[in-house]
Amino acid sequence: MGVLNVTPDSFSDGGLYTDVDSALAQARAMIAAGAAVIDVGGESTRPGARSVPLDEELDRVVPVIAALAELPDAIISIDTRKPEVMRAALAAGAHMVNDVNALRAPGAVAAVAETGAAVCLMHMRGEPESMQQQPQYSDVVAEVHSFLQQRVAAVTGAGVPLERILIDPGFGFGKTLQHNLALLNGLGRLSTLGCPVLVGFSRKSMIGELLDAPPLSRLHGSQAAAVMAVAAGARLVRSHDVGPTEQALRVASAVLGAG
Repeated sequence: MGVLNVTPDSFSDGGLYTDVDSALAQARAMIAAGAAVIDVGGESTRPGARSVPLDEELDRVVPVIAALAELPDAIISIDTRKPEVMRAALAAGAHMVNDVNALRAPGAVAAVAETGAAVCLMHMRGEPESMQQQPQYSDVVAEVHSFLQQRVAAVTGAGVPLERILIDPGFGFGKTLQHNLALLNGLGRLSTLGCPVLVGFSRKSMIGELLDAPPLSRLHGSQAAAVMAVAAGARLVRSHDVGPTEQALRVASAVLGAG
């Protein structure tokens, strides 16, 4: 899954793809490099980020998704928490909703259930603006598992088939470095929920803390985490650096397949 942030303030690529032409060019490059899904986001959810007004988010993402829908090889995902944006993006040609809030906003479940879209339900403790202020868990793997189990039950109960649901443990969303490491180490437990697992480590602060490196120097650490996640059962990897990550995952998949 290639990351396409059409925002001015995302933590590593904010401001790079804020017009349709540059966003479309980046999407084409990621598809050529091996991306199966393009994840379009119009609101930063980095730690400390504030919510974007609805009209502004719509203005950012809908024209880009409409342009991407003309590409023959693109599966398009909309990264949003707002039901209104979900509906508009799906109407414009998106196939999937990637929601850091796990469809907890009023109307979000219906927006997915009524459109036939796929959805990724992510675990997040708190809100982006405050989620990194001393997050605490007794057992992070068990608590993330329990939360995602409850959300899968709620969403399937509302009419979304299980085969259209993915889950994401939410690395970096309301979690310390030690929480993130424990979650990666116990990732295999999430496979028991019966949904494909999506992971996102790309350029995140957990990699930066381990390597003492700024966002644009975190590629190799991000690749290492992605390979370990796939070995533990993850099936979709969200990345800013599609080409190198796809190559690393191709090698990992070949080794796992041979075993």
